[in-house]
Amino acid sequence: MEPAELLKRVRKIEIKTRSLSKHIFAGEYHSAFKGRGISFSEVREYQYGDDIRSVDWNVTARFNHPYVKVFEEERELTVMLLVDVSGSQEFGSRTMLKKNLVTEVSAILAFSAIQNNDKVGVIFFSDKVEKFIPPKKNRKHILHIIRELIELKPESRKTDFTEPLRYLTNAIKKRSIAFVISDFMGPSFADSLRIASNKHDVVALRVFDKREKELPSVGLIRLRDAETEEERWIDTSSAATREAYRDWRIEKEKAMESTFKQCGVDYVDLATDEDYIRPLVQLFKRR
Repeated sequence: MEPAELLKRVRKIEIKTRSLSKHIFAGEYHSAFKGRGISFSEVREYQYGDDIRSVDWNVTARFNHPYVKVFEEERELTVMLLVDVSGSQEFGSRTMLKKNLVTEVSAILAFSAIQNNDKVGVIFFSDKVEKFIPPKKNRKHILHIIRELIELKPESRKTDFTEPLRYLTNAIKKRSIAFVISDFMGPSFADSLRIASNKHDVVALRVFDKREKELPSVGLIRLRDAETEEERWIDTSSAATREAYRDWRIEKEKAMESTFKQCGVDYVDLATDEDYIRPLVQLFKRR
């Protein structure tokens, strides 16, 4: 991509996602993701209605006048985005490709984080860690993330969650908010997710295209696996074939949802042809 075209795309995404994060997500994000706890801030004179339990008796005795301790929430958090860049993200039959949806959602979360004075880092992954961007918290850093979301060319097209989740656990020492943004089409990831969620607050954002749920009846077609590049001819006019595929998708989704629940991970589905604002806000409100 030419530099001028890249800058144009980055700016377009920034304008859209920064506005959404400022006017829609800022309050919901702050409420949904709490700080690490309460820390001492200052001492001030007692005011009517203050809790007697907050009186600082040492300062009160020194000045012969009641003073209270003031505490505040330790607001700063570290937000990690685990972004799936495997081959299956290149699919999209409707409004946008899955990877474009991933880019916008990632940008919104990043801007929401820095507006709340939180650090943001990214782990791009396929079946391995493709790139790691350490957490920081300024606009220049967010624009760098958006450029990578647009331009990154992964070395592998396959998906495996084991390595990125292990990398998250080892690289980020303090507890963080970790958004895993993927279609979750890889192999089983229950063990890795359980270990990561014991240390971090993990949230799963599953992107999908409705055409992936059911095969249309359009006759004999050639399908190619975006990750293995294996090709196969399928007779979609066969009702038995379409039903078998539908049943396979349903079972796979049930297994995925069961894994999230067993690991205590909040999750939400984001469709390529639907507004993603409402499900994200609903997710934040549920927390």
